[in-house]
Amino acid sequence: MTDLVIGADGLPRCGWGTSTPDYVAYHDTEWGRPLRGDDALYERVTLEAFQSGLSWLTILRKRPAFRLAFDEFRIGTVAGYGDADVARLLADAGIVRNRAKIEAAIANARAALELPGGLSALLWSFAPPPRPARPGSFAEVPALTAESTALAKALKKRGFRFVGPTTAYALMQATGMVDDHLAGCHVVAAEVA
Repeated sequence: MTDLVIGADGLPRCGWGTSTPDYVAYHDTEWGRPLRGDDALYERVTLEAFQSGLSWLTILRKRPAFRLAFDEFRIGTVAGYGDADVARLLADAGIVRNRAKIEAAIANARAALELPGGLSALLWSFAPPPRPARPGSFAEVPALTAESTALAKALKKRGFRFVGPTTAYALMQATGMVDDHLAGCHVVAAEVA
């Protein structure tokens, strides 16, 4: 895979965003776009945790099933899950059936409920200032940063699980806290609100 690829439609894209139609759509319309809202960000925290050790494409393709299984990632609903819900989720072939990750998703919903300012405010408080320019190649894109390390530490301190620095940085990339689209990519840098 090269760093910047011209798609079949003639548009330059980050190389990873060209390998499947699923990735093209995700790259062009979602990845790197600023996302706010407690439930929306809880979904992303949860899916990034489920992705750990797996391909993001697997999670992306299972996302509709995850949304159905986790009641559209409504924090208040998932926080109330009990043993019967864990059993139901472990039996759901549409999602990744990993007990530790399922239990972490529930624990994370409960922890999110306890955040005084909400999950969105906490996560965005760790967003770094915008870079002066987009990275020129994947070699310039870090796997983690001081901000993602601090975010992971803050989340763990508040009871979150499966939120290490690398996962936190992937979350920052996916939700527009950082813009890691490569220089020359057709996706226009979104304003961080």
